[in-house]
Amino acid sequence: QVQLVESGGGSVQAGGSLRLSCSASGSSVTYSRRCMGWFRQAPGKEREVVATSSSRGTYYTDSVKGRFLISRDNAEKTVYLQMNSLKDEDTAIYYCAADAGGSCASFGSWGRGTQVTVSS
Repeated sequence: QVQLVESGGGSVQAGGSLRLSCSASGSSVTYSRRCMGWFRQAPGKEREVVATSSSRGTYYTDSVKGRFLISRDNAEKTVYLQMNSLKDEDTAIYYCAADAGGSCASFGSWGRGTQVTVSS
């Protein structure tokens, strides 16, 4: 398993931006081969995938397309989520997750999450 630590959450006004970071450690699997993802869970709602990054490309859920950007620095074993034009409905706890491999279908390692609060 890989250990993940998120940072960069906080409170921001609607229309603002935040950048989340997630640093990985402790894995024998080559980081660059892993699918990495950002998920979020809003109060009273199920956790949902926000964006993923793998060697095959990136994925974004419809509600964040054009506003969020996932990127990664494989040398630093860090994945980022740049969030622009934030909306109230983006308020949630954001989690970083690592897939067991490159499929983006088996996220077995999770960070503790970082709170993002957007107010209008």
